[in-house]
Amino acid sequence: MDDKAIVITGANGQVGRALQKIYPQALALDREQLDITDQKAINEFNWDNTKVIINAAAWTDVDGAENPSNYDLVKTVNVDATRYLATAASQHDLIFVTFSSDYVFDGSQPIHNEDEPFSPLNVYGKTKADGDRVATTTTKHYIIRTSWVIGDGRNFVNIMQDLAARGIKPSVVNDQIGRLTFTDTLARGIKHLLETGAPYGTYNLTNEGQPVSWAEIAKIVFEKSGKSPSDIQPVSTAEYFASKPGTTQRPLQSTLDLTKIEKTGFIPEDWRDKLNRLLG
Repeated sequence: MDDKAIVITGANGQVGRALQKIYPQALALDREQLDITDQKAINEFNWDNTKVIINAAAWTDVDGAENPSNYDLVKTVNVDATRYLATAASQHDLIFVTFSSDYVFDGSQPIHNEDEPFSPLNVYGKTKADGDRVATTTTKHYIIRTSWVIGDGRNFVNIMQDLAARGIKPSVVNDQIGRLTFTDTLARGIKHLLETGAPYGTYNLTNEGQPVSWAEIAKIVFEKSGKSPSDIQPVSTAEYFASKPGTTQRPLQSTLDLTKIEKTGFIPEDWRDKLNRLLG
């Protein structure tokens, strides 16, 4: 598919930047160029030369979403904007790609497939679930459900690198379990689905590999940074957030079943191999 027929929204985010690397000639738009929360702007945008919309914009501040003063904005970005883009896709016969999250589930299942009923624990998860629902209103859609995203921007890995460099020995939760997802894996997975004409629908997409806790990932980062893994202080989620009243409940099990996307021929690389290369 010609890159020039692709419009990427949320161009300045971690996923948006990864998409631009794999689609260098795509029309990549930030909010200044196209405010996707403005229905009039979406309606008036010239979609004539477009075949695919990839929506990489989202409100991702999980704790900030719990603040009642932020609710309207969270809903506008995660739900309403998704609806406006899905409607535009239907009106102009475009393929619509958007992103979902493991937070649409409560984490009570050890592994989540695409058909599990929604059971969000927090406002962020609820708005992402509602965004999934509105995305399905256009027939030609791919909903990419992912978790624990690592890309070009502030993320868990570079936060741990910074703490290691400063000699800090952080407490990290050891009962939230999942796999890392590197943004270049997300971008390549989307390109695969589009190029192979895979059936429309929802696809789980993370890196492959043995699920582990955030604490185990932090230990790898510390060791690669020349520090002792024992500098990481493993704690339960309940213990970690006991002294942080502004935080919200998170799912303990975030591992996504990759069977569906792997059946299309896309096998994501092991997260541990990706992490080791990133850390050198």
